[in-house]
Order: sequence, then structure tokens, then C-alpha cells
Amino acid sequence: MTIYKAPLDDQRFALYDVLGAEAVLTQLQGGEGHTRDLLDAVLEEAGRLSEAVLAPTNASGDAEGCHYDKATQTVTTPKGFKEAFKAFAEGGWTGLTQPERFGGQALPNVMGTATTEIFQSGNLAWSLYPLLSEGACHAMELHGTEAQQETYLKPIVEGRWTGTMCLTEPQAGSDLGLLKTRAEPAADGSYRITGTKIFISAGEHDLAENIIHLVLARLPDAPAGSRGISMFIVPKFKVKADGSLGERNRVAAGAIEHKMGIKGSATCVMNFDDAEGYLIGQPHKGLAAMFTMMNAARLGVGVQGLALSERALQNSLNYARERLQGRSLSGPKFPEKPADNLLVQPDVRRMLLTQRAIVEASRTLLLYTALQTDVEARATDEATRKQAGDLVAFLIPIAKGVVTELTQESTKEALQIYGGHGYIGENGIEQFVRDARIITLYEGTTGIQAADLLGRKILQLQGAGFKLFLKEIQAFCQQHATDAALAGLIAPLATHAKEWADLTLALAQRVQANPEELGAAAVDYLYYSGYVTLAYLWARNVAALAGSSQQESFKQAKRDTAAFYFARILPRCLTHKAAIEAGVETLPAIA
Repeated sequence: MTIYKAPLDDQRFALYDVLGAEAVLTQLQGGEGHTRDLLDAVLEEAGRLSEAVLAPTNASGDAEGCHYDKATQTVTTPKGFKEAFKAFAEGGWTGLTQPERFGGQALPNVMGTATTEIFQSGNLAWSLYPLLSEGACHAMELHGTEAQQETYLKPIVEGRWTGTMCLTEPQAGSDLGLLKTRAEPAADGSYRITGTKIFISAGEHDLAENIIHLVLARLPDAPAGSRGISMFIVPKFKVKADGSLGERNRVAAGAIEHKMGIKGSATCVMNFDDAEGYLIGQPHKGLAAMFTMMNAARLGVGVQGLALSERALQNSLNYARERLQGRSLSGPKFPEKPADNLLVQPDVRRMLLTQRAIVEASRTLLLYTALQTDVEARATDEATRKQAGDLVAFLIPIAKGVVTELTQESTKEALQIYGGHGYIGENGIEQFVRDARIITLYEGTTGIQAADLLGRKILQLQGAGFKLFLKEIQAFCQQHATDAALAGLIAPLATHAKEWADLTLALAQRVQANPEELGAAAVDYLYYSGYVTLAYLWARNVAALAGSSQQESFKQAKRDTAAFYFARILPRCLTHKAAIEAGVETLPAIA
């Protein structure tokens, strides 16, 4: 059995001391009441729900998994999941960040990110059910008609219904231009949707009365490729004019996938057989509408990585403190005991510090990005909103791609600390390793995130967000150039920031000469960008200690971890720089 305690102290430090979230939020439109007292109360309630209700179902849900009934084409979730969802909905969590006009609480996105981390640490598989609903709500808010919002969005916000994203097909994968699902117009203004979708999280389950699928499909006159995709609302149960449920629609789960992890989450094959659907947004503009959900989902997947890393860290640290095995290399540190604990071993401390460095910098990055989404949505002037939007667009592939890759390292190090006991299911650590494997694939693989960062955010958009972020780092370095508390951090950060800029310019020139250079360098460029980004945020963590009311032990741990990151993790940039500069010629054709 694994432990979990919501990391409220570190969340508060990141939110208020490092990012100044209260000052930012209360200056935004509709943010007058988003004070620290309110936000703290929300965090504490989230912690109680996750610790008491969600965390106890994590291991049991993994062991039981979901059950698919072929005869009825229905899915039963693991024991305790339905009760947990009911408590979640009754607590108002399904509408935490949704607008008040739809029945939500209109709290800021950054608070949604912070509470989502807590819930996902409690039980990642369970948390995928409400997570998909958030994306569906966002898409309907931006692209749905008033009638569609009233009919479909409000019940999801209430927690009576849930939502999904139905993109991928067996032959399409990430290339949505290849999808074949058809949408035929009907006489009553609706459409008949026919096709098969795969890998649909929460596509079928027993947690809610109805499931609202947002489905990508092609109209009869659709042009070929991704430009010919439209988006449709397809409910599991048809909805009558008064909002009550009618007959079952012709959409059903044909199977659930047998996976290496997140077994409590129903990943479905969904069959649409002349199902009744309704166009949302403009014809042939569905892909753009779906990316509304996609960007939010990518940030959410980064949070999944943080959540797994946090729980793995808590358990491996607890184990290292309690496990007595061997003696210190410099002599016994606990001579009255039969052996020293694992913490006396430098390599164990290295693994724990690696996890902590990843977790705490990732948390700052994800909260920083989420805070910028609030600025983008609610700032009072257009220029500020535009800058925040550029920053978000630039940071999303880093927040998703790098954080989830580092989660692989973090959970692996946790298992390594347990040794053979980590490999045994009853201790719970191997579940984190298995669950973590999917998050580098969700919402686009790491290679796709890397191509988005380098190909779109740097080259196509001329590095708009990158330039803003680099300017922010440079201003920070100038401001703290003589700050004794940051001695040893500012100089290497400034050096890497300049190298990042030079490397980006040189790479852009090479890609212009040979487009294949983009694919050859993109993943290493993503990692390089991520390590420098996290270095900047670690420096900001240390700078924020001066004004923090946290205990001295907390502050010293921050200083120690920051120094560890700069000494042992940031130098990885050297390897990625060398790989980038090696060029596409080092990747010969494979027969």
C-alpha cells in the first residue's frame, strides 16, 4: 500500500511566493474574489478528497480493472470509482473552472491545474473520467451554439454526464487527415455518424447517466486531408426537448483495450453505426475546434506526469528513511541499529534529489503555464492577452513533452530505491512505472510535441513565445546578477539562455536549407529547451525564498535541490546540443 499526502506547502509556495498568483489573479476580469484565502480553502478540500476517497482506490482499481460486457456493450468501473465520482460531483469539482452561466464556479485555470494534480496523484486512472469532460466543456463553450451549451454542457458541469474526445481511428493514428468516419446530413438537420474510433478514454462507463462524444468525421463534400474534418456532438443517449434522456443512440463500445497501466480507466473501441449527431462549429473546421481541447489536454497530461512523480517521490523517500540495509561508506551512522537507513548512501540521495528536482520544477512550470492561460483569457488589455497566449503556445509542448519524459525517469528512480521490493506488486511502486508509460503517448508522442515546438512555435510562428520567454529569463538574470542567494545559478543560467538563442538561430538556418534537419533535431531541441526552462524556474524558486514565510528546513531543501539541479541535471544540455549539431547525416537510411 502506498502513501499519499497532498503537497500543499509546495503548491502554495509555487503559487504565491514564486508566481505571485494572488496578485495576478485579483487584477484579472472577474478575479476580485480569487484571494489566497479562497484558493487555500479549495486546495485543502481537494487534498482531503484525494487522500480519503481517491488514493485508497488506486491500487485496488489497478488490480480489478474495468469489466466489459460483450452482450450489453457496457463497461463497469472498479469498486469505489462510482462512489468517488459521486462525491466529486457533489463537491462541485466537475464545474470548478467552468463559467457561472453554465453552473460552474468560474475559478481560475491555475487552480484547476493545482487541484487536478492532487486528484491525479490520488488515482490517475480514475481522474481521466472527469479530465476528458473538461476538454469537451471547453470545446462546447467556444464553438457550440447556445442551445448546444444548454443541452449538453450544463449537465456535464453538474456532473450528471461526462464527455469524450473521439479522434483516433485504426488506420489514422496521429495523422487525422486519414480518418474515414462519415457524417451524412439527415432531413431533420442532424447527421448520421458512421465509423470506428479507437483509444477513447472514458468512452463507456457506469459513472454518469449519459456520455457526450465529440467526434471528428467527414461530410460528403469534405475536401481530402485534415482540411475536410468536421466535429459533431454524439450523445450515448439521445436527449429530448425537455432535457430528459431518450432512447439509446447507435454508438457503443465494441471492446476495451488491455493495457499495461491505468487499468481503472476504460480505453474503448467506439463504434458509430448511423448514430445521430449534431454539427458543432463550422463545417470542415473541426480539427481547429478539436485542438481547443487538445492544447488544454496536453497541459493536463503534463500534470499527470507531475502527479505520478510526486506520489512516487513521497513513497521512495519514506522507504529510504525506514529501510535499514547496509552501512555508510564512511562508517556506521546508526550504530545502535543493525544497519543504517538507505539515506546514508550517496546514490540513494542522488536518486531522491533527481526526483525532487523534477517534481518541484515541473510543478512551477505547469502552474506558470496555467496562470498564463488565465491572463490570456481574462486580462483587461489585448496586448497582455496576446503575450500570454504566445507564452502558453510556446510552453505547452515543453510542459507536456519534457515533463512526461522526466516522469519516466522519476518513477524509475523510485522503483530503483525500493530495489526488488519495487518490482513486487503489493508495494505499489511498479504501478506508477506502468501508469507513467502512457503519458508520453497521450495527446501526441514526444516526437509530435518536439515537432510542434520547433516546427510550429519556433519556425512557423517565428518564435513569438520563445522571444518573450527568453527576454523574461534575461531580465531575471540582470535583476539578480549581484544577488548572493543566487550565486552559482545566475551565470550558468545566463550562459545557457544565450546558447539557447544561438542554437535556435543556427538550427532554423539549417532547417531552411534542409527540412529533414527539423526531424533530426526536434526531440533533442525539446529536451534542451526543457532543461533550460526548468533551470530558470529553479532559480526563481530560490529567489522567492527571501520573501517566503516557509520554515527554514523547507527553504534549505529548496536551495540544496536547486544546486543539485544546476550541478547534475542542467549539464545534460551539453549532450543534446551535440546531438542537435550532429545533423541529419548521422541518421542514415534504414533498409
